[in-house]
Amino acid sequence: MLAFLAVASAPSPQGLSGFYHQVTQWLSSLVNSVSSYLAPLSHSIASLPAPAAPQASEVWHLALYGLLVLVMAVGVVGAVVPALPGITLIVGAIAVWGLVAGFVGLKWALGVAIVSLVLSFAIDYLAGVLGAQRVGASSWGQIGAFVGMFLGLFGLLPLLPTGIPLLGLVVGTVLGAFIGEFLHRRELKPLQRIKQSAKVGLAIVVGTLVGNILQGVLALISLIVFLVTTWPGNWA
Repeated sequence: MLAFLAVASAPSPQGLSGFYHQVTQWLSSLVNSVSSYLAPLSHSIASLPAPAAPQASEVWHLALYGLLVLVMAVGVVGAVVPALPGITLIVGAIAVWGLVAGFVGLKWALGVAIVSLVLSFAIDYLAGVLGAQRVGASSWGQIGAFVGMFLGLFGLLPLLPTGIPLLGLVVGTVLGAFIGEFLHRRELKPLQRIKQSAKVGLAIVVGTLVGNILQGVLALISLIVFLVTTWPGNWA
């Protein structure tokens, strides 16, 4: 750089050829100065270590983790929608991850999922059976509700060509419980028979929906706890 400044400060020769000669010297000095500064920098960049490529085991673990999270998300939906696997699917996915990555960091996730599974069984009983029994539902009404729920969920009711599973599920459960209870209550007068059957149908549907929502909340909590405690950033 000093050489470039010395050339730049030298007196300018006379004539076009002298000006051309001076510009050439300036450019040559500039190139030499820049090269002297870039050479150490390029050497330092070349000596930097190359970024390490991810190991095959890490890629496999990450892919399996994403797949299991997707399975758990299906379990959250299944906890709300009857006839689909719910929290059981989440517990199974956590167990698979534990077998692959170890159960050391799964204490909270697995514990919460198991407790949620036990609570879901209790909710099924309380919301379904006890809710129906409070309004005096018979076993016929409960069986009819289950059959109607199944037929409505899979679009098998001839009166419901909507193609909407959840709508068919609700309406099918009400109709099934109503028909089952109506067939059983032969000792009642027609009007009382209809009122009792309608009461049983609505009670079973409301109890089932409330129970399914509670199970969905438990499943979502289990999924969140798993994500928080096993997020890939926390892996060793």
